[in-house]
Amino acid sequence: MISVDTARDHLFSLVKLVPAEPVPLREAAGRVLADPVVAKRDQPPFAASAMDGYAINGVEADLHAQFQVIGEAAAGHGFDGNVGPGQTVRIFTGAPLPAGTDFVIIQEDVERTGALIYVTNAPSPQSNVRPAGGDFRVGSALPAPRLLRSADVALLASMNQPVVSVRRKPTIALISTGDELVLPGETPGPDQIIASNTFGLAAMLEDLGCRVRILPIARDTASSLTTAFELAEGADMIVTIGGASVGDHDLVGDVAETLGMERAFYKVRMRPGKPLMAGRMGQAAMVGLPGNPVSALVCGHVFVAPMVRKMLGLPDVLPEIRTASLAAAIGANGPREHYMRAVLNDGELTVFDRQDSSLLTVLADANALVIREPNDPAQDAGTAVKYIAI
Repeated sequence: MISVDTARDHLFSLVKLVPAEPVPLREAAGRVLADPVVAKRDQPPFAASAMDGYAINGVEADLHAQFQVIGEAAAGHGFDGNVGPGQTVRIFTGAPLPAGTDFVIIQEDVERTGALIYVTNAPSPQSNVRPAGGDFRVGSALPAPRLLRSADVALLASMNQPVVSVRRKPTIALISTGDELVLPGETPGPDQIIASNTFGLAAMLEDLGCRVRILPIARDTASSLTTAFELAEGADMIVTIGGASVGDHDLVGDVAETLGMERAFYKVRMRPGKPLMAGRMGQAAMVGLPGNPVSALVCGHVFVAPMVRKMLGLPDVLPEIRTASLAAAIGANGPREHYMRAVLNDGELTVFDRQDSSLLTVLADANALVIREPNDPAQDAGTAVKYIAI
């Protein structure tokens, strides 16, 4: 068996950066920006009013001053003229500042009678003006790689970028294996269960920005597994679930090797998830996950998700390791690195008593995995321990 860190090193060597592709800005959210985007204009492109009020020359901004209103400026409709001493232009938020002005008195600080305004409150020391280029200037760049959030998309739109270069969505083929499995909605036989892992992993991978292909369940025969692998052709990664152990019906490794898989490793010193297998099949990385539902999903968080982030070119591929205090004592750990389901609440971690790798209800209630080193001794309440959020 190899360590978790060694397994990750092997897994990272199996994946390649996916190529970039242009997409309309409307489809860019949640994608990874492949190339920096450089602004070709200033924003705002002109000095603009930040408030509704009256534009004047700032040296005249005095209490009790009077000004003659000579025009109006609104967003999209600037004032075409110069403002001289003792003059002002009625201005609205977002409008270009007229020539001869550099200050906006807010409308609450004046009284207006006809074409005259009278300053009734001492003007604010702030000019209430958004300077040209105050947000960004020509040559400013949005760096890559970057996972594009809604605010990033808005920034790209303001840069007048209708199309952006993003990493292609990695295509992941998921293959559940086992005679005991049926799909949700089907009627299981007396010895069958519902295939849950595939759908949990698909949701995880789609959240990471993948295009997921759920293939038909492969039965415990070489011919069925061969057909499933053939259907996975063209995927960037093939993930099998179940059948990767050493039982008489665990055929995934043998069938994959007959189809040309170059095995990188088998078995990891971790719990849950020991029977993990990986290799390369042609151009695709191949990962064989354990069949127990918690094992498969924990390995998804610990191994598969970082592989996807690496394929997308993101700089931080590993889950962030944080620390928090234990709400209650926990016993000594065994010889394998243990990822224990837990709940983080008010800064404290409560580790579930039941850690069996078949218990999806426990995983669904958890929002953290406490990381125990091999042979870690018992820990008292209040001890700071490492965890990853899930």
